[in-house]
Amino acid sequence: MTKTANYEIRDDRFRRSVKLDEPIEQIWTGGKWTEGPVYSPAYRYLIWSDIPNDRRLKWDELTGAVADIRSGLGCYTNGSTLDRQGRIIACEHGTRSVTRIEHDGSVTTLTSHFQGKRFNSPNDVVVRSDGSIWFSDPAYGIESDYEGFQAEPELDGEHVYRLDPQSGEIRQVTTDFACPNGLVFSLDEQTLYIADSGGTRYASGEHHIRAFAVEPDGSLSGGDVFAECEAGVFDGFRLDNQGRIWTSAQDGVHCYHPDGTLLGKIFVPEEVSNVCFGGPKRNRLFITASTSLYSVLLPTTGAKLL
Repeated sequence: MTKTANYEIRDDRFRRSVKLDEPIEQIWTGGKWTEGPVYSPAYRYLIWSDIPNDRRLKWDELTGAVADIRSGLGCYTNGSTLDRQGRIIACEHGTRSVTRIEHDGSVTTLTSHFQGKRFNSPNDVVVRSDGSIWFSDPAYGIESDYEGFQAEPELDGEHVYRLDPQSGEIRQVTTDFACPNGLVFSLDEQTLYIADSGGTRYASGEHHIRAFAVEPDGSLSGGDVFAECEAGVFDGFRLDNQGRIWTSAQDGVHCYHPDGTLLGKIFVPEEVSNVCFGGPKRNRLFITASTSLYSVLLPTTGAKLL
């Protein structure tokens, strides 16, 4: 094992994925709990959330300027991603819905209820190549007024859902999570990885990522534990173009091989909530961590979303 102030190499396969002399750059600070990073390759900017302050911020890659772009609307936005048309799909705690930001800046509510009952607080989201939208729905946003609005849950638990944006059909695809959180498809979209962060709220202590097989009809099977978090719980995560998982943890970013091996870590000064790849070559890893936004340039490339 090789360990420096910023990196830890657990497996030699990780050596070509990081530069040990590359600094971890703090781009911005001043939030309470940053989350939901999403990079737009068309416009060369990154958007992320400061959930407790109910604001969305934008960092311009060309100028380095940071702007407050959507605040005080009661959205309390969390996880976000791009659809195949380059529009932002976002999970909102405050409205308890999944929304889409259109190219003209208007906002479309895609879903807010399942079988007539309001969602808890949609948390993270991923879009499959067929256009279906998959999102987790833990209860973080309704537990108190800190990241949303305190309310009693209307559903029977905390689950993952699949939305068909064409028909509007909503399907519940998991039944046995304590607190489903980040999620991402494998490169061939035959596996869906889902984090369970129940350890932050429940005595059962879940702190792992599970791997499910995606069946032809869109249902899930399996669900074996793929990895257990060594530091805190897993939250949001992304894949690189070799199918490796780069995931948030309490001490930084952990990288896992598709075979489940922990390859190494990037240490970050604050607890990490989420990550995404961006930049012209998709080799800049953006990291939302507690009060700040960080980034690091890597000799590896994020999986292509569009």
